[in-house]
Amino acid sequence: MKKIISGNEAIALSFEDSGGVFASGYPGTPSTETLEEVARLGNVYCEWAPNEKVGLESAIGASLAGGRSLATMKHVGVNVAADALMTLTYTGVNAGLILMAADDPGMHSSQNEQDSRNYAKFAKIPMLDPADSQEAYDFVRAGFEISEQFDTPVMLRTTTRISHAKGIVEPKGKIEPKVGAWEKNVPKYVMLPNFGKIKHVTVEERLLKLQEFAETSPLNRVEMGDTDLGIVTSGISYQHVKEAFPAASILKLGLVHPLPEKKIREFAGKVKRLMVVEEMDAIFEEQIRAMGIPVHIGKDRISLCGEVSADIVRAAAGAPITAAATAPVENLPQRPPTFCPGCAHRGLYSILSKLKVYVSGDIGCYTLGALPPLSAMHTCICMGASISAAHGMAKVNEIAGRAEKPVAVIGDSTFFHSGITGLLSMAYNNGSALVIIMDNRTTGMTGGQENPGSGQILQGEPAKQVNMVDLVKVLGIDNVVEINSYNLEETEAAIRKGLETPGPYVLVDRNPCILRYRVKKPLYAVDQDKCTGCRACLKASCVALGLTSSGEKPKVGIDPNICNGCGVCAQLCKFDAMSEA
Repeated sequence: MKKIISGNEAIALSFEDSGGVFASGYPGTPSTETLEEVARLGNVYCEWAPNEKVGLESAIGASLAGGRSLATMKHVGVNVAADALMTLTYTGVNAGLILMAADDPGMHSSQNEQDSRNYAKFAKIPMLDPADSQEAYDFVRAGFEISEQFDTPVMLRTTTRISHAKGIVEPKGKIEPKVGAWEKNVPKYVMLPNFGKIKHVTVEERLLKLQEFAETSPLNRVEMGDTDLGIVTSGISYQHVKEAFPAASILKLGLVHPLPEKKIREFAGKVKRLMVVEEMDAIFEEQIRAMGIPVHIGKDRISLCGEVSADIVRAAAGAPITAAATAPVENLPQRPPTFCPGCAHRGLYSILSKLKVYVSGDIGCYTLGALPPLSAMHTCICMGASISAAHGMAKVNEIAGRAEKPVAVIGDSTFFHSGITGLLSMAYNNGSALVIIMDNRTTGMTGGQENPGSGQILQGEPAKQVNMVDLVKVLGIDNVVEINSYNLEETEAAIRKGLETPGPYVLVDRNPCILRYRVKKPLYAVDQDKCTGCRACLKASCVALGLTSSGEKPKVGIDPNICNGCGVCAQLCKFDAMSEA
């Protein structure tokens, strides 16, 4: 029966329908819903891993034990998993293994626009690039078949639009899960140098076989039309191309690495002008030019940055854009992202902003502390980097004779992901930074997923719950203090003590995510007679606060439909004008 589902849902459904046995990954937009949907379907084992490397390694183990496996992650997660991936390409698989890499052109929720097609080329493994939900479903089945036929991991690349947009999907029927033999094979799976040298030759031979496969695979298809313009494209770009030039000739690539050189040459020979449309890097264009095939329209007219659209494609080819493409309305009020009303991060950043300390930040909801009016985060590199970077800053400050002690802010899920080793390094190398762990018992930024500190696994069943304070002490940190960031006076005193105390100092704020755990507290209201309009409370950057009157000094009001009763604004008020309603 046909379904209307997203690309992520289609991948999950196909994983189950294609005889999948084991799925693991780490939540990251736009990939997150895939594993959640596998769990919701409830017929295949799946789990959240502490990070992407562990997720892929677990999927490798499942494959070697004979079960078809899936590892899910966003594009930057592939960086974390790359160490395992680069050896996996040598060892190959036992049962089929798919690595889903979800790219984010336009950076809707990411720190870069990394193009995962580079990884497939780098690792010398096949990559599939679906153009809609039906192909997302079909390509999982095809990916397992290719993986097992060629003894290779297969990358399945999606983008934000493919992962989240919905389309009609017709399932192809179920393949019953079948666990194959679990065998010991040292030359195949143990990459000692002597074995690795042999396997490298195998990898190169496999790539040539895959290239021949790409020439005849139905995953790559030609749609001949008007031969004045021929377009090579893939993925979501194919949809924009079809909208822009429905009558053009198109070479639609589904298997995007390795490229079918003969098919490309044949297609290029049939059209007057060859255009390559791809988001982000010029992966296709560079390889096609290297084949000696002229590309008349490519990245010289289509930006390397951001998403492609039908009008971008039209403009690149010199065609008029549609009348519907109008400029944005001017002077619209800005609505910058900020913490949820009642979020515990607000109190912490109010104090960090007040103290004007240097904050080494990390990936999570608390990254929003970098924005005005809080403006209390000064670096954000990658998952777990806050602690390692703060350690390096502290060492250079020591060398330079500067007394300022850096502050690292990290969430619990990010700490479990890759912050632990940074703190271990700080303890081992006699570092001296203040580390604040915001332990809200969930992976908040991606929608409130479970983690090793939440006490539940992906399916909602009880699990061991890591005690953050005990873990930090085991790493060699002597000074570990629990705080309540809703209490600004207590938080400020704890931070000041941490900054004044030599050596590593860790504060753990354990307050649940108000959105994930549906926390509700008594609301606050403003006594208009006491309010002077000084606006000190607005420094809390809460959307529940607003000006209620005009004039020289408008007063502040609290929207009872938005307030969640954290009380931070009341503590910032110098005139006792705010209290519980």
